[in-house]
Amino acid sequence: MKAVVLAAGQGARMRPYTDDRPKCLIELNGRTLLDRQVSALRAGGADEIGVVTGWQGDKFACTGLRTFENPSWARSTMVESLAAADDWLSTEPVIVSYGDIVFPAATVRRLVRSAAPLAVAYDTGWEDVWRQRFDDPLSDAETFEIDADGFVTGIGSRPRGLADVQGQYMGLLRLTPQAWAVLRAARAASAETAALDMTGLLGHLIRTGGVRVSGVPNDGPWWEFDSPSDVEPGLPVLDSLDAEQEASDRGGSRSRVDHRSVRDGQEHGGVDRQ
Repeated sequence: MKAVVLAAGQGARMRPYTDDRPKCLIELNGRTLLDRQVSALRAGGADEIGVVTGWQGDKFACTGLRTFENPSWARSTMVESLAAADDWLSTEPVIVSYGDIVFPAATVRRLVRSAAPLAVAYDTGWEDVWRQRFDDPLSDAETFEIDADGFVTGIGSRPRGLADVQGQYMGLLRLTPQAWAVLRAARAASAETAALDMTGLLGHLIRTGGVRVSGVPNDGPWWEFDSPSDVEPGLPVLDSLDAEQEASDRGGSRSRVDHRSVRDGQEHGGVDRQ
């Protein structure tokens, strides 16, 4: 199983942490987000991991990961960044992770086991997470509706109330070549669909019957680092995930990416709890 981390954007909302690096190379409590993502993806079943790069793409040279470049990163969507990894997506199932999230290996394993052509991880406990991040959890939430069979029936719209949000899409998904072909064809069909972001495109495909999207519930702590205000409440999540990964590592070899050369001499990339 291959996995791809989407890390082409500038991450301007996370400044000053992203003044000199992409979000996934921010160091918090001694490790980068990418280091944690790679550990979780490998422990969950991915044996080869790549990263889609754009802004500050040279910073990934020391990671040892396969890189896919999105030269249009400054004006493209997450879906267009994903298209840079078309070689992988067209040949076998791929786990896809956004570059600003951390998550447990257990959720990756659930995605790997999914028999659906397209499966997305979602958090049923999203409201507690969002209340830690926002005064009004609905201010940043998107609709997420799922039926009794576990298929997503709506995603990516503005919710009218909490009842419209049965979970929150995490930015972690699994695509088969069949599903990727459907997404690629939808983007090619019109300029309107080509401009849609990930949840917008998924919502379009669900409404038009282009593909059935399976929902895979999250299994453990996770967090999104989208702005500096996410750092402090996210540190306990990092502690929990790090402890889980360290316990797992005691039974096997570590899968950490060495970013020491990335970190040396850079002023705004690291935060340690006091």
